Amino acid sequence: MNTAVLTRLAHAEATAHRRYGRTGEAAQFGPLVAVHAGPNLPLDSAWHDGTRPPTHQELDAFEAFSTRYGQPATLQLLSAFVAPILPLLKERGYALDYVLHAYIHDLTNLPAVPDTDIREEEADTWAALAAQGFGPGTEEIMSVVAQAPGTRLFVAELNGRPAATAAMSPSEGIAAFHGTATFPEFRAQGLQTALLAHRLQSAAQGGADLASVFVTPGTGSERNVERAGFRLVGARLTLSRSG
Repeated sequence: MNTAVLTRLAHAEATAHRRYGRTGEAAQFGPLVAVHAGPNLPLDSAWHDGTRPPTHQELDAFEAFSTRYGQPATLQLLSAFVAPILPLLKERGYALDYVLHAYIHDLTNLPAVPDTDIREEEADTWAALAAQGFGPGTEEIMSVVAQAPGTRLFVAELNGRPAATAAMSPSEGIAAFHGTATFPEFRAQGLQTALLAHRLQSAAQGGADLASVFVTPGTGSERNVERAGFRLVGARLTLSRSG
């Protein structure tokens, strides 16, 4: 079951990854969808689409793409597809950078939306608010995320003041949740829970049948998605090539 879900999720993520190339370039090398979104951005990577392992020739081409833009050759893989690819990547000098847990939620039996003021926001305003939540140096990446086609942007308020942000990007029937940040003075007041519930309802109303989210293991964010009814289905591995 999880392999089928992860196959679908990998393809949706690879397809959606292309949208970040609108500020730079997107290219496909076999099962890898690569993006240069801008200098030194975390989005500058390739997503594996969940089909077959890449060949040496396809990795050569992806690494040349990365070199051309002065970015490290970085791959995003879901756990179900790592085993057949890992020997090839090790041979070429790739090493694990970090792991996120992958969760999904089918869009039935949804949690009630708390009585929190949540609105959709336009891209420039949302990006500026999200950068306040994520911290200094995140302004450019938040702008690229906000400008990606099809992305819906949400802001939660407390006492009439912006307090937290979140985003949702639909692809192939899966609504990917991301961009969640709470301003320091408003943390531990249930805003992540409210934004999760609001996006689940919005995703269902928009015609998706699944929602997905990647979270750092053992964090409060992971506990929040579990309480919201998300189910752990695997992991997202980020690997980069040294040298």
